[in-house]
Amino acid sequence: MKKIEAIIRPAKVDAVCESLDKVGHPGMMITEMEGHGAQKGMKKMLRGKEYTVEFITKTKIDIIAKDEDVDKLVKAIREAAYTGEVGDGKIFISTVDDAIRIRTAEKGNSAV
Repeated sequence: MKKIEAIIRPAKVDAVCESLDKVGHPGMMITEMEGHGAQKGMKKMLRGKEYTVEFITKTKIDIIAKDEDVDKLVKAIREAAYTGEVGDGKIFISTVDDAIRIRTAEKGNSAV
């Protein structure tokens, strides 16, 4: 099992969810968050005055998936979240040792 964490623009959440629905996914969790990457925030203009926003609003999507589904899920996220601009986001993939469904005590892939 793998955990896919995608940090994307909030404006792309609907497109990513639609794309994931088309390829099929076991479920997901969505978290609103703030942070910055290499760009260290962004400069904005308001009423003729420039100011820096240090933390940018992003959305994190977490998916626990079977190993064989990871490539298609990552491709779906990448294509739907892409704008070609700085700040499109990142996707992180890590190994999940085990999963347990609380209601039935199922373990492993059957719990996902």
